[in-house]
Amino acid sequence: MSKGEATKQAVLDQAVEVASRLGLSGLTIGTLATQVELSKSGLFAHFRSKEQLQLQVLAHARETFTAQVIRPALSAPRGEKRLRTVFEGWLVCGRESAPGCLFVSAATEFDDQPGAVRDQLVRDHQDLMESLALMFRTGISEGQFREDADPEQFAHDLHGVMLQYFHALRLIRDPAAERRTRRAFDTLLDNVRA
Repeated sequence: MSKGEATKQAVLDQAVEVASRLGLSGLTIGTLATQVELSKSGLFAHFRSKEQLQLQVLAHARETFTAQVIRPALSAPRGEKRLRTVFEGWLVCGRESAPGCLFVSAATEFDDQPGAVRDQLVRDHQDLMESLALMFRTGISEGQFREDADPEQFAHDLHGVMLQYFHALRLIRDPAAERRTRRAFDTLLDNVRA
């Protein structure tokens, strides 16, 4: 990786943190330049516009989530173990992503704002749901889950459990957030086992 690319990656790491705290709308080339102690013109050369900055921040956050949660799961055995690996990685992501999950905050922030950023958020969420449904579907084909179980419903329910985890952990600061989330996940699995 070149020095310029390494600098851009470090800037994007910082930008994800800033956007998680201030929202994607609060993230500007100016605020980021101050945060990373670089010139506005230098950052502008990398991103060209606020929208491009926001899109690249989403892409960086998506790649980080994929590397930390999805790829390790794909290395796990198909079926329940794969879904448990996703779940465990997602929990770690929730605990370690300070100050919070960019995708959760951005989904609320952009849910009614048409444009490229919202469109990308929609694609990111759809891709995640499709990935979860596919992992569940392979569990059906392995005979671990009921044949009549609905993969899309399982993905929907798991996503709902994880959203509540983020709210309980970050907003409410519930010390039982992880324990309750584990119980909810186990209940989901109990309801679909073959």
